[in-house]
Amino acid sequence: MIDVTIANFKDEVLTASRTTPVLIDFWAPWCGPCKSLGPVLEKVEAAYAGRFKLVKVDSDQEQQLGEAFGIRSIPTCILMVGGQPVASFTGALSESKVKEFLDQHLPPAPEEEVPEEALMLDTDPEAVLQRLQQAVATDPASETARFDYVKHLLTLGRDDDAKVAFAPVIAQTGLVRRFDSLKRWMDAIDFVANHADAASAEASFDAKITANKRDFEARFDKARWLMAGQRWTDALDELLEILMRDKAWSDGLARKTYIAILDIMEAPKPKVADGQIPPEDATVATYRRRLSSVVLS
Repeated sequence: MIDVTIANFKDEVLTASRTTPVLIDFWAPWCGPCKSLGPVLEKVEAAYAGRFKLVKVDSDQEQQLGEAFGIRSIPTCILMVGGQPVASFTGALSESKVKEFLDQHLPPAPEEEVPEEALMLDTDPEAVLQRLQQAVATDPASETARFDYVKHLLTLGRDDDAKVAFAPVIAQTGLVRRFDSLKRWMDAIDFVANHADAASAEASFDAKITANKRDFEARFDKARWLMAGQRWTDALDELLEILMRDKAWSDGLARKTYIAILDIMEAPKPKVADGQIPPEDATVATYRRRLSSVVLS
C-alpha cells in the first residue's frame, strides 16, 4: 500500500497502471467505514500477490485529486488500468465482495508451476493411494473414484484391501463395465493363487498350447495368469489368438476379458482445454484397433 499525493500521482498511478492495475482508495482519517475497508484492501492486496497495486489518497489532503475523479462520498475505490479508470465501488465492502469486484476486471491469475518435489510426491504410490481413498470417502457413489481406488490397490498387490473396497459395488458388475473389468482382474488373481506351483502351471499351459493351438481353455488360463501378473500386452496377445480362431468362444469370454484389460490399462485422461480431445495411450489405441479388425473381419 502506497500513500499517493498530487506530486507522485503520475508515477504511482498513471504510469504504474500501464503495467499493473492500480486500485485507488479514497479515504479520510475521520471516516469510520474507511477504517473498516482499509485492512480488508491490504489483506486482499497481499493475497493477490502482485496482480494489482493498492494506493491510498487522503481526500482531505488531496482535494484536487478527489475533484478530478468526481468523488462524492468515501470510501470510494477506483480501479485504473492503462492509465484510465475502468471500474469503481463505494462503501466498506466485505473481503469476498472486494475479491469479486477485482476478479471481474483483473487478468486471470497465472497458473502456478508445481514444484518438482510436489510432482514427485504426487506420483508416490502411497500418496496417490491416500488421495484416491479420500476421493472415495468424499463421494462413495462416484464410479470413477471407486474404480481408480480399487485399481490402484490391485496394482500395489494389496488384493485383500482391494476386495474390501470393491465389496460395496460388487452387485453393480453387471451394470458398470469398469467394475466388471475389476472383477475379472480379481478373479484372475484368485485363479493364480489356487495354483501352488507357479512354474509348473505356466509350463503346463504352454505345453497344451504347443500340442493344440485351438486349446482355448489353456490359452485363456494362460491369459488370466499373465493378467494377474500385470503383463497386460502378453495377456492381450494370448486372447487375440483365441479371437482370431473363434470370436464367439465361450459366450464371448475372450473378448470380454480383452476389453477388461483395456479398461485397466487405460490411464485417467489428462485435463485439456475446452474443445480439445485428450491424447489416447498409444498401446491401448493399438490393441483397440486390433480387436476391431478381428471382431469385424
